[in-house]
Amino acid sequence: MQTRPDVFIIESLRFDDEAKDRFEGKMISHILNMHGKNSRYYYIRTKKEFKRVVNIFGQSACRYLHLSCHGDTNAMATTLDNIGFRELGTILRPHLEKRRLFVSACEMVNENLAETVIPKSGCYSIIGPNETVAFSDAAIFWASFYHLMFKYNTAAMKRAGLLKYLKRVSELYGLRISYFSCSEDRKTGYKVVCF
Repeated sequence: MQTRPDVFIIESLRFDDEAKDRFEGKMISHILNMHGKNSRYYYIRTKKEFKRVVNIFGQSACRYLHLSCHGDTNAMATTLDNIGFRELGTILRPHLEKRRLFVSACEMVNENLAETVIPKSGCYSIIGPNETVAFSDAAIFWASFYHLMFKYNTAAMKRAGLLKYLKRVSELYGLRISYFSCSEDRKTGYKVVCF
């Protein structure tokens, strides 16, 4: 399938986050749309909905999947369910060939996630924080990152640009970011750069 350089956003928050209007993914979608991108935004609360919307992503022509949620070193959380990395990998892998995954969730972007998603998926990379991040920091980080990436190149996200702007934005906001990319040379099937 021919893909377009657009971002598909899936967001899921806790009820208290919803009450405080902390919809980071929705804000990022607005920023992308102002940039001329045709982002797609879905808000979900359950694992069942997540699976359904990931399938919609897989059938879409969007090249980039952005997950905005809570998580930790072993699982992703929706409003009502936890999804362990093994199951998350099973859900995501069929839909990531020649695509990139961006994760805005505390501590989720680590070797456990890379190990379960990258090998055998054809996914180019997984990018996101490897530490606990405040909503305000995450929102401004991703808005700035996407703005710079698409200002640099509206047609694609290439490794050189990713490294350049991830470094710049992570230094500006003081966030620790991991960039796991596929690698046929490594036994693990991936390599990592941390900022």
